[in-house]
Amino acid sequence: MRNVLKSIFAGLASTLRTRASLNLEILVLRHQLVGLQRTNKKTLRLWTSDRILWIVLSRFWHQGRECRLLVKPDTVISWHRKGFQLFWKWKSRRGKTGRPGVSREIRDLIRNMSAANFLWGAPRLHGELLKLGIEVSQATVAKYMVKHRKPPSQPWRTFLENHVNQLVSVDFFVVPTVTFRIRYVFLVLAHDRRRIVHFNVTEHPTAEWTAAQIVQAFPWDQAPRFLLRDRDSIYGAAFRALVKNLDISELITAFRSPWQCPYVARLIGSIRRECLDHVVILNEISLRRHMVSYLDYYHGTRSHLSLGKDSPDARAVQPPEMGKILAFPKVGGLHHRYERRAA
Repeated sequence: MRNVLKSIFAGLASTLRTRASLNLEILVLRHQLVGLQRTNKKTLRLWTSDRILWIVLSRFWHQGRECRLLVKPDTVISWHRKGFQLFWKWKSRRGKTGRPGVSREIRDLIRNMSAANFLWGAPRLHGELLKLGIEVSQATVAKYMVKHRKPPSQPWRTFLENHVNQLVSVDFFVVPTVTFRIRYVFLVLAHDRRRIVHFNVTEHPTAEWTAAQIVQAFPWDQAPRFLLRDRDSIYGAAFRALVKNLDISELITAFRSPWQCPYVARLIGSIRRECLDHVVILNEISLRRHMVSYLDYYHGTRSHLSLGKDSPDARAVQPPEMGKILAFPKVGGLHHRYERRAA
């Protein structure tokens, strides 16, 4: 009885349907038959036009769900989603394609900065780029910066440069006078700008005298953190006690290893080659005068390779517009300082 009623209602519904709906149902059924004719064995072959037709019918003709025999409704929905993705992909690529590109120069700069500053993150790098007038997003910086697996160890050069302003070297060298008497010159060299902090001359150096030179070199709590010296016996108990009281750590070189104290050794060689080897020292007063003259040239004029060819007391660059070049004798005419002066 139930099936009879169902068939009666189906017949009534079919008679009530419009002619357009019947024609559309016939078209769908014929289209499915064509799709079945293209099928090889067990594989259903559907073209892109078939998928588009089913998507359109599912969108605008809800009564035709019973006519879809080849595909399931979920399949039609998945086709619609893929079509939606393709549509917006095509629409977003018209004109400009995606976000503005980053030039190779900026990418290389980000990589170089992140490699040189391994402690910096993307926010710090981004802030530095903004100070340089480079407008990029922080996400772009994070994309192109070098990724470190772990914080690498700083190189020895960086470690030493971080401590160079706290390190001084001390040493003696001897100078014979015209009467063949020996004078001892004591030097205190600061490593940061290769500046001679203090020097003095004596005929009879002692540990107490050497300790007093350290006090004169660093008054008013200006003592450095480290002091580099050799194993000379002149640095006796009085010297070591004073250095300890000043909270200075002594770094003592190995036995017969002057290369471990290179800066002050090179300074002594420069003093000899550029000054004392060309003069005759009459007495202690004469030696002091020559040393003062050379140190004035050394600090204010002489260029140093380790300082970027600048002097310990930095010299300003003088452009050609400032005038003609004039020579000023230094160290009694052994050296000259060249400056531009207006005519």
